[in-house]
Amino acid sequence: MTSKKTGYLLGALAGVGVATAALAGANLADQPRADSSVERSLLMRTSTAPIFAPPPGAPLSFADIFEKVSPAVVSINVTSDVDPSALRRVPGFENFPFDIVPRQPPGGGGDDEEGQQGQQGQGRGQPRLPSQQSSGSGFFISGDGYIVTNNHVVENAKEIKVVLKDERELDAVVVGRDEGTDLAVLKVKGSGFPYVNFENAGKPRVGDWVITVGNPFGLGGTATAGIISAYGRDIGETFVDYIQIDAPINRGNSGGPTFDVYGRVIGVNTAIFSPSGGSVGIGFAIPADVADSIAKQLISGGKITRGYIGASIQNFTAEMAEAQGMGSQRGAIVANVTPGGPSERGGLQSGDIVTSVNGVNVKTSSELTREVAKAKPGDVLRLDVLRAGKRKNLEIRSGVRPTERELAANDNQQGGGNRGGGDKPEAQAQRPVVLGLALAPLDEASRRRLNLDPGFKGVLIASVDQSSDAALRGLRKDDILVQANGEPVTTAAEFSAAVTAAKKAGRQSILVGVHRGGRTSFLPLKISG
Repeated sequence: MTSKKTGYLLGALAGVGVATAALAGANLADQPRADSSVERSLLMRTSTAPIFAPPPGAPLSFADIFEKVSPAVVSINVTSDVDPSALRRVPGFENFPFDIVPRQPPGGGGDDEEGQQGQQGQGRGQPRLPSQQSSGSGFFISGDGYIVTNNHVVENAKEIKVVLKDERELDAVVVGRDEGTDLAVLKVKGSGFPYVNFENAGKPRVGDWVITVGNPFGLGGTATAGIISAYGRDIGETFVDYIQIDAPINRGNSGGPTFDVYGRVIGVNTAIFSPSGGSVGIGFAIPADVADSIAKQLISGGKITRGYIGASIQNFTAEMAEAQGMGSQRGAIVANVTPGGPSERGGLQSGDIVTSVNGVNVKTSSELTREVAKAKPGDVLRLDVLRAGKRKNLEIRSGVRPTERELAANDNQQGGGNRGGGDKPEAQAQRPVVLGLALAPLDEASRRRLNLDPGFKGVLIASVDQSSDAALRGLRKDDILVQANGEPVTTAAEFSAAVTAAKKAGRQSILVGVHRGGRTSFLPLKISG
């Protein structure tokens, strides 16, 4: 926001300078002309159009917008049964908290969210109080009392109080919550509430002005302004492409609205990126179309169902594409297929690269997940995939996506094997070494030791040269190589041949599939020599 506003201020100052120069030029007419070239230069500068002209409609003040929309924005005070520091956080942003509550260090003290005094008087290491206070923001979307906020604001709440602009405090109940998008709908009794509307038809451009209203640090009715910094930000959430804004939002802004200059809701403020816990001009909002759709489903009493194909996926990166000789190809590579799930029934395999779903191109694993999630259970999804360099078309009938907790539990169950063999000495047989990996056959004894199925095939990594790229990538003893160059590998000779073929093809790296902890993942390994 700083650079944008500085630009406007500099433009205004430049205009003042031009006006002053023009007056100086008029005065020069009454003075002796010491240097006509100087005068001509001055006249040229003052007669040309300004380099920068403020765009039409740029607001001189946001007061009218705030006056119009602020009555619809509420503060939400929550009493919960759990420590707010345990609330869900953005994956990958563990050190940069959701804007509702900072994570406290183990045994640490400190205030509750928004300066609540629930922790005061407790010494380091003392148990927390059984109830915790936290706060966030929300806004009315109807005159009969429906309020949109974030799921993480009201999750685990046992009491919710909504404070209106006129300082009325009302009890609220949760109508519905959706963990997948971090949205929730509340309801208060009454009618005639001021409300705002979502903007779904068109969206502002990057660089357009926005205004936020919320309850940062318990300071209800706080307005801030900025611009849209970017669209399509992926911060680890599965089903949302976030809007990035530079309007300052802080802890307690969660669930509050972001408005365009017409007072329409274009997003729901959800997270900040901040090393300090305060605003650094990087905030994230759920787009209006997502929030509107989820809110309507929750209000109608419908359960939020999403499509599911039963496969874990990764981004197919530029480095992976180079390793496969695929140029600029992007997509999502299938790491694991759930046994008996929709993907297995539809013929999808580990190592397949999905490039489109129902004709919509996908460039990342997040895009694939979102396209699949749009399907209803029973819908047929048409996937375009690359397998061993050849294009295939698959049809997969969508299932019902489990909850995030169920998926996490399933991941934990699948992660039971391949935990290493302890410090028992092994026979020091001469082993082939390829790319810094000492390889050994995956025999029955190794399968039993690593809790693998009797028929599991691959090449066992016996040791890793710590100076190799494989070590830098995190490979370790007892990992199992299962693929190379898109083909299964079951012996050290097959893996060595795949590396040789990649070298002959002029590639800088080779894409390998590695099995660990019951799951497979893909990564490129640099080819040396």
